[in-house]
Amino acid sequence: MAEPKHRVVYSTDPTSETPRPAVAHTPPPRQQQVRVHLERKGRGGKSVSLVSGVTPAELEKVCKLLKTRLGTGGAVKEQLIEIQGDQRDKVVAILLELGYQAKKAGG
Repeated sequence: MAEPKHRVVYSTDPTSETPRPAVAHTPPPRQQQVRVHLERKGRGGKSVSLVSGVTPAELEKVCKLLKTRLGTGGAVKEQLIEIQGDQRDKVVAILLELGYQAKKAGG
C-alpha cells in the first residue's frame, strides 16, 4: 500500500516553501491586438471612438498620448479608452506608429 503524501496547506513558519504570486507581465505593443470602433448610442447624438485591447498598465499613458496628438478630449472608462469624435482613422494611424496591432472594428 502506498504511503499518503503529506503536504502543508497553511503554515506560519517563515522558512516553509510558499509559492510566490505570479508577476503580471505586460506584452509588448506588437503583441497586443487593439480594436478601434465608433459608438453613438446613449451619448446624445455625439460620436466617441473607443479603443479596446490595450493592457491596463498602459491605458492612461496611451490615452494621454492620443488626446495630446489629436487635440481632443477623452477618458479611460472600464478598460476602454474613449476619444471624443469620429477619430478612428487617426487613432489607428497613431497606434500603428507606436507598434500596436491596431484595426478599425465595426462598420
